[in-house]
Amino acid sequence: MSYPLSRRQALLQSLGLAGLALLPGGAALARETTAASGVLTRLLGKAAKSVTVKLSKTSGEVPWYSVAARDGKLSVSGSDSVAVTRGVYSYLKQNGLADISWEGDRIALPDQWPAASERRVETPFRHRVYMNTCTFGYTTPWWGWARWEREIDWMALHGIDMPLAMEGQEFVWQALWRENGLSDAELAAYFSGPAFTPWQRMGNIEGYDTPVPQAWIVKKRDLQRRILGRMRELGMTPILPAFGGYVPKAFAEKHPEARIYKMRAWEGFHETYWLDPADPLFARLAGRFIALHTETYGEGQYYLADSFNEMLPPISADGSDAAKASYGDATANAKAAEAVDPAVKAARLADYGAAIYQSIRQTRPDAVWVMQGWLFGADRDFWSSDAIGAFLSRVPDDRLMVLDIGNDRYPDVWTRADAFKGKSWIYGYVHNYGGSNPVYGDLDFYRTDLAAIRASDKTRNLTGFGVFPEGLHSNSVVYEYLYDLAWENAAPADWLKVYTRARYGQTSPALLAAWGNLQAAVYQTRYWTPRWWKSRAGAYLFFKRPTIDATEFPPLPGNPLLLKQALEHFLALAPGLSDSKLLRNDIIDAVRHLAGFEIDAALQTAITAYKAGDLAGGDATVRRLSDLARRVDALLGAQQETLSSWIDDARAYGDTPAESAYYVENAKAQVTVWGGKGNLNDYASKAWQGLYADFYLPRWTQFLSALRQSVVAQKPFDQTVFTAAITDWEHEWVKADNTYTRQVPADPLADVKSLLELCA
Repeated sequence: MSYPLSRRQALLQSLGLAGLALLPGGAALARETTAASGVLTRLLGKAAKSVTVKLSKTSGEVPWYSVAARDGKLSVSGSDSVAVTRGVYSYLKQNGLADISWEGDRIALPDQWPAASERRVETPFRHRVYMNTCTFGYTTPWWGWARWEREIDWMALHGIDMPLAMEGQEFVWQALWRENGLSDAELAAYFSGPAFTPWQRMGNIEGYDTPVPQAWIVKKRDLQRRILGRMRELGMTPILPAFGGYVPKAFAEKHPEARIYKMRAWEGFHETYWLDPADPLFARLAGRFIALHTETYGEGQYYLADSFNEMLPPISADGSDAAKASYGDATANAKAAEAVDPAVKAARLADYGAAIYQSIRQTRPDAVWVMQGWLFGADRDFWSSDAIGAFLSRVPDDRLMVLDIGNDRYPDVWTRADAFKGKSWIYGYVHNYGGSNPVYGDLDFYRTDLAAIRASDKTRNLTGFGVFPEGLHSNSVVYEYLYDLAWENAAPADWLKVYTRARYGQTSPALLAAWGNLQAAVYQTRYWTPRWWKSRAGAYLFFKRPTIDATEFPPLPGNPLLLKQALEHFLALAPGLSDSKLLRNDIIDAVRHLAGFEIDAALQTAITAYKAGDLAGGDATVRRLSDLARRVDALLGAQQETLSSWIDDARAYGDTPAESAYYVENAKAQVTVWGGKGNLNDYASKAWQGLYADFYLPRWTQFLSALRQSVVAQKPFDQTVFTAAITDWEHEWVKADNTYTRQVPADPLADVKSLLELCA
């Protein structure tokens, strides 16, 4: 639907979403300047009045900022409001005045701004992108406006101009399907629970943990309006959702004449349904979705449509409709891929790509189709270079943006794809998978990798850099460094001097030596391989569903001896930094990670002892294991997130007791059993207080007890029987109406010291 300009302005203003693109140049600059000043006021309080902000936009120039301080006045200018807020934050960090992180903030404002000569900084990346479609399930389902406002401020301060904005779309989907004849009862059976919406949106699942309260759908609509309003005020370019082709089963049943394919049953869920873009219904539904989204949230330019997330395109071996639904498996094994005639495959993929793009631009002629490039790495046997080229071939180069998100796991996608054949694309990393939080990253890799990308003459139409975590709230140092690297290429050793001073209020050779050991111990791991082991999810062995072959689990990545040395150095320095809550946070995270090595080793030792008939040795190890796990659980009450905080946030989202109970069960399921009958249980495992003592430890205790009993009875351990029983226990745990309360340790650093003494 297209409105005359005046009506469109009135509509957007009524929603509080008037876009900058509709404002005269001067008004747009004024609005962005005001928005940037708002970020600084929330950050600095009254001190923001002594900061002068100036925007200077020139068409086509690279993003830049310039900061100078003299005579107690701080002035910053830049190409846009995100650049200037990034500039202020960079100045604060360089002078040891502030660190803004998920764990908390350290802000120490001086009586007078330290003098600084004017310095201009440019980024080679036109866009800096943030978030993953999965973030909206693993982290944000219970966020309200206060938490979103803080995150948008964090984005601006870190120089992010292109965030994904996926909230609130269920309200639009609901309206679309109602217009197309679906009843409220059919829709109630369609939408999946709040913590699982990303996979519903991408067509992997439908109707899991229904019905979703209407209040949640309406709250997310209202929230998205505020989110987009603030992003647009700041001059950000949010990436909005589009129609990727998945339709409710009820819709498919009402349209037997349509080319609708039954897709595979993803990870043990039931099948979903995908509408062929060649079918006339596709364009009609896609266009109407964007029209409804525009009416609800205002206009956009970048629209995300992922049609084949871990689902292969339905292409039959002979191209006939008769076999169209039989092909598709996210394992993308070579045999299945080879079964399709290359010419048929190329033609079908080219048709799909062209039709998806055209379905978006029919309503928004200037739109850019955005897609995540994850599928090209995850299903590489299907997505050969030729297949990628065919899929992208009939879309104009400037009307498609590929988010090449997985270069920490699949670093060859962009080279295999010949830089996506000249389409615009964003280079980046996922880093965090499942919202799980082992302590890891690879600072040296990030620097050398990004330097190589910047220097390469083969990147063609590379237009940005991004970080795409599936979940937030862990390893802040990784994200701080990555978004700094988007602007300046600092070596980790030099960067850590600035980081430690900003984060802790001071730095020293001893503190840097401790951080050097920490970096060498844990921050030289680019991908956390233990999260999948023998098709079993979980960040550590302790977080995985117990199995008798756990003794074969490989050692965790990293160097526990260096990690222990780093912790000993940090503890020695802690008295001089006693008021640094962020140092305490980092020490606790490091020691619970070190304890993860010990706990996993103890599990293997206990199993080995029992299998050998050494009951006394096994019993002693189980006691040590239990002690370690309970100590870690108690210590983690000092951290930002706990099982109780996750549950409390879910409960608070409800307006009635029934809604609250539903949200709590949904939240508990996501961090434990996940769902389906596949391998997703424990995929979103967390090192949280509550989960160690009440979920992971009881689960392993039951396993070790059953193993011991089988040894005493001189009977083989029956893994099948145990797995069925423990699976029932897990689901009962999710449904149990237990109360969890954060227990904050009285002296966490003393507890760290005692825990450290128990680690080898």
